[in-house]
Amino acid sequence: MTRDAVLLRKGVYHDSVTLMRVSRSLSDLPGMRVAIVAMATELNLALARDLGFDLPPADPGDLLVALRGDSVDTATGELDHALARLSASRTQAAADQPPLTTLSAARSPAGLVLVSVPGEHAFVEALDAVHAGLPVMIFSDGVPVAQERRLKLLAEERDVLVMGPDCGTAVIAGVGLGFANVLRPGPVGVVAASGTGAQQVTSLLDQAGAGVSHVLGVGGRDLSAEVGGLSTMRALRMLDDDPATELIVLVSKPPDPAVARAVQEVVETLGTPVVSALLGERDLTAATEEALRALGRPVPAWESWPGWSPTSAYTKLKGVYSGGTLCAEASLIAGAGEFTDYGDDAYTRGRAHPMIDPTLRLEALARVEPGDVTLMDVVLGHGADPDPAASLASAVAHATHHGATVVVALIGTEGDPQGLHRQAAAFREAGAAVFTSNAQAARHARNLL
Repeated sequence: MTRDAVLLRKGVYHDSVTLMRVSRSLSDLPGMRVAIVAMATELNLALARDLGFDLPPADPGDLLVALRGDSVDTATGELDHALARLSASRTQAAADQPPLTTLSAARSPAGLVLVSVPGEHAFVEALDAVHAGLPVMIFSDGVPVAQERRLKLLAEERDVLVMGPDCGTAVIAGVGLGFANVLRPGPVGVVAASGTGAQQVTSLLDQAGAGVSHVLGVGGRDLSAEVGGLSTMRALRMLDDDPATELIVLVSKPPDPAVARAVQEVVETLGTPVVSALLGERDLTAATEEALRALGRPVPAWESWPGWSPTSAYTKLKGVYSGGTLCAEASLIAGAGEFTDYGDDAYTRGRAHPMIDPTLRLEALARVEPGDVTLMDVVLGHGADPDPAASLASAVAHATHHGATVVVALIGTEGDPQGLHRQAAAFREAGAAVFTSNAQAARHARNLL
């Protein structure tokens, strides 16, 4: 029998991504319709109220648990086990006595500060890092643009790099931060105002046997008029000074024209050649191919499994994306259709990124109709869903069984923990056409129309 249960746990704190993974594991239990496990912030309380839960008074430091389904008791028992495991893990970590603040951590030997706190608190933490003279990667989103510019102006004075805010991907000397693929070392440095854009370029480079030296994310707004490309220009100079970097690829959505001119002036002063991968000028695959030719390396046939070609007439194209730049690229290539970036801040408020939590995209796939062509990305690597095919492939199979066609842009490397070819096989078995190039996937979907 379906029933609701609401619990508040005092003195229990875990970060949002960890709790969202717990929520998802409870949601997957048979008979469960809703499972919310989150800190009792106003946003999460409002989400629970919107779903019809009757909530007692709660403080932001409380752990909120809201369950609905036929197996609430089972879910509660699983929750207790999950929280016990998390508490044991934290107790072990606490035994190492880590620093309690960014400022105290910066006094220890360190090369980089990674900030991943709610956006309203990120500025203060990043400011401490910059004042300490350390480069900082701000994974957090929701940071006001005025604070971003202030941080980056201060970073210019302190001669350090600010990556972000909303920097989802970086690779520093082979160490991946945020959402990062397993990449072979090589001569290409990447400056990226786009996380998934960088992942597409570097995954294709890896497929071609050309690895990377560093991937420096700068945040999606860096090339806007408000920020002025401050981190992009600094990152370009840093890679130019790096002896391991023989070529630089600059990845971004269309920049502000005046900022683009300022960046180009910096590019012209560098000794290292730069390949531009700016959407609107060329697609990411074409830019990768140009980079390979500049290195004197052959351009391979990008792996794809297009499957059989349907003979039905299709009239509607839908893009169901987790990566903003990949979504924008596909929309530009397709020229028409309904494209949604479920990684946009409007969809991630109060929930994990769709590269971790497939819920919104599963709902979108459930709404496809016979005759639809649905184009979607699946991004692999550390930080992403450990097995995206396990949750998405069944929804793809359901859509294809009911007369839709699904085209998957699979972004990743064989070194990724999910396994590129294992994921490709699962989606192919579900009836999807699979491409490792998002641009080629978009053209295939467009041609079906």
